[in-house]
Amino acid sequence: MFDLKVIHSVLQQLEDERGIPKAKMLEAIELALATAYKKEYGKKGQIIRAVFDNDSGKVEFYQVKIAVDETKVIMEDEEDEQDLKNIAEENIRVRFNPEHHILLNDAKKIKKDAKVDDEVIFPLEEKGDYGRIAAQTAKQVIIQKIREAEKVSVLNEYGQKEGEIVTGITQRVERGSIFVDMGRATGIIPYEEQIPGEHYKQGERVRAYLYAVEESPKGILLKLSRAHPKFLAKLFEIEAPEIAQGVVEIKAIAREAGARSKIAVFSADAHIDPIGSLVGQRGVRVSTVMSELRGEKIDIIQWNENTAQFIEESLSPAKVISIELRDTEKRAIVQVSDDQQSLAIGKGGQNVRLAAKLTGWKIDIQSVPISSIAEEKETE
Repeated sequence: MFDLKVIHSVLQQLEDERGIPKAKMLEAIELALATAYKKEYGKKGQIIRAVFDNDSGKVEFYQVKIAVDETKVIMEDEEDEQDLKNIAEENIRVRFNPEHHILLNDAKKIKKDAKVDDEVIFPLEEKGDYGRIAAQTAKQVIIQKIREAEKVSVLNEYGQKEGEIVTGITQRVERGSIFVDMGRATGIIPYEEQIPGEHYKQGERVRAYLYAVEESPKGILLKLSRAHPKFLAKLFEIEAPEIAQGVVEIKAIAREAGARSKIAVFSADAHIDPIGSLVGQRGVRVSTVMSELRGEKIDIIQWNENTAQFIEESLSPAKVISIELRDTEKRAIVQVSDDQQSLAIGKGGQNVRLAAKLTGWKIDIQSVPISSIAEEKETE
């Protein structure tokens, strides 16, 4: 019925390369063979089982019947309205089906120690034209199992990479989304996860942050982003060993992809300069990250548990005169000299907007005339 040499070879390969045990594959093949047999030759209610001999290649089929008594089934001659009502109420007894059930007394003639709910097995005749159907069924099962194993393998592989930076080759751009060949799966960078103004050509390498691994009808889909704040964090983790080692910690990130970002860093070690760790000698580390982000400006600031000082740092490079915190509103009133106002607010409000995202506080900028500041100093 089967080419055993091919079957053994395929099963061994699946076990070695895909990690699918032979026993599981044989179980799946037997289940599929039984289903195919029942579909071709079976009757309603039948339980069909197949046993595949891995040594000879022969397949034997059996019909399974369940031993029952009057507590389990209702016979046709019992079916009056009261019985049917009892069936509905008790939800215990079902109609006797000779293809599915065997009465306990009859079961004991075949199997002396038979009890209710035991299985009684009957061999089925071999059908002459079943060989072709069986071979085709086994082939389909193997193909299906290969696909399932591939899916599980890809899920495991990329599931471990979720939250990391991955690299792929641009396949195509469709409806604004970039499709990326990741080798064993396809990645997609949705339009909203792209850096504005970036364009990728077919065959061009692309790095991105893997933020989700999803199953789709077409296989495993990897959701990628170049606009995600964590993409920035992971890039610095690659460039700055102090972050990877845990000596320097990234506390917060506020990002407007392609334009400007603010990143707050902290080190519990007084001998480590967290800002210097990210900037690098002669700015080489931050320059490498900026280059990957197509020139995105990056402000690196010192995180501080003192809210007022942290807000002041977040508004860098603007210089702050004073800060009034309104805790109930989580609002900060920040005073700057009038020559620092535009710097504090930033182009299009970008600087104060990013500072607010970074700190989690609403920030109102108020300007104070330089002349007033000078007068206050003279008074002091």
